[in-house]
Amino acid sequence: MQAFALLLFGLFALVVLMLFFFVSRYKRCPSDRILVIYGKTGAGSAKCLAGGAAFVWPVIQDYEYLDLTPISIDVDLRGALSKQNIRVNVPSRFTVAVCNEEGVMINAPERLLGKSMDEIRDIAKDIIFGQLRLVVATMDIEEINADRDKFLSNVTANVGSELRKIGLTLINVNVTDIQDESGYIEALGKEAAAKAINEAKIRVADQERNGAIGEAEALMDKRIQVSGADARAKIGEADAEANAIDGANLAAVRIAQSNAERREKEAESLRVATTAERIAQARALEDGYAAEREAEEARAKRDLATREADIIVAAEIEKRQKEIMAEAEAEQRRRLAKGEADAIYLVREAEARGMFEILQKQAEGFRQVVRAANGNTRDAVLMLIADKLEELVRIQVEAIRNIRIDKVTVWDGGQNAEEGGSTSRFISGLYKSVPPLHDLFQMAGMDLPAYLGQVKAEKEEAPVTPPPPAGPEQE
Repeated sequence: MQAFALLLFGLFALVVLMLFFFVSRYKRCPSDRILVIYGKTGAGSAKCLAGGAAFVWPVIQDYEYLDLTPISIDVDLRGALSKQNIRVNVPSRFTVAVCNEEGVMINAPERLLGKSMDEIRDIAKDIIFGQLRLVVATMDIEEINADRDKFLSNVTANVGSELRKIGLTLINVNVTDIQDESGYIEALGKEAAAKAINEAKIRVADQERNGAIGEAEALMDKRIQVSGADARAKIGEADAEANAIDGANLAAVRIAQSNAERREKEAESLRVATTAERIAQARALEDGYAAEREAEEARAKRDLATREADIIVAAEIEKRQKEIMAEAEAEQRRRLAKGEADAIYLVREAEARGMFEILQKQAEGFRQVVRAANGNTRDAVLMLIADKLEELVRIQVEAIRNIRIDKVTVWDGGQNAEEGGSTSRFISGLYKSVPPLHDLFQMAGMDLPAYLGQVKAEKEEAPVTPPPPAGPEQE
């Protein structure tokens, strides 16, 4: 009974452990991450979950998380060529993150799984640099500077499409400032500022002119009304005095004086208004001419900068081409010289190996000859020389073979018949002029073996008496 209870307890503990193990393999995905299940998933290279939970089978499956936290990347693009071949600096900040959209999300684990944030930032930065240069190269300076919306939309489209290939999405693009090395954008800004200032000055002059004219017209109306009131008052006074005898004439005179004064004041007010209007027009024209002059100067500076940029870029391209060609030629020469050196080395090595084999075989043959001579090296050398004796004799014969003796004249008086005449001594001396075989061996520091003969001791020759002055002639 006790054994059965222990068995039940063991089964219960086993079930609890298995249940705990399976619960621990049930993984929940946080909202700021992507759960990547890889191994035998039955759904391609990996299974991605943005939120939710899934069971990860032991042994055949494993899991990792991809962080969805946005990554901020500072891109300080310098010297990018625009469509006009003007170098532009575009400092900007890009914000990217791992994409959790269906269809794109699978690219992230295939290319970014296991990489740190810094590695992902470097990969995205390289892509952004390339696409940003491409966008700048397809637009003019005026478009980049004036139409920022178009520039940002082009950047977003190009960069976003490339980042999606590695499972990233572009969240935001912030271009801080755009500058060029030749000052072209600054010249455009000065031109626009000068134009705006001139237009403002013209509007101010127009308003001042309108104000002066309105003020003059108001003063004129005031003076006219005052003059009219004065004239009516004077007319009333004149009517009252007309009851007298000279009242009518006095009133007429006063009315005439009032009219004259009124006309004079009207002319004065008209003169002042006309003068103010002409002064305002003159100032407006002067400001307009100054603005046009500044605009022309800015345009001339811009054209000069454009031409200088074209010349500098062309010179830089030509210089770079020459450098590349020189480097290529030097590399070709180096490779050719290295190939020739390798070939010479191989030839010399083959000759050395051949010479080594020949010397080795000759040494082996000489060793066999010494062994055949019972270890006596002198006899071995004599055997080798005896083997070459026929060739040595042939060389001796060849030494006198081509000697041509067209005519020999000997004066012989016939004395000393026992020792031979002059003719016999001449022939004997002629043959002795050829080195004999014994002398040849002696010059080599060797002696002929006894079986080849020995040299007789030379007799002491008696002094030869000179021939008589006269005798028979022999040929």
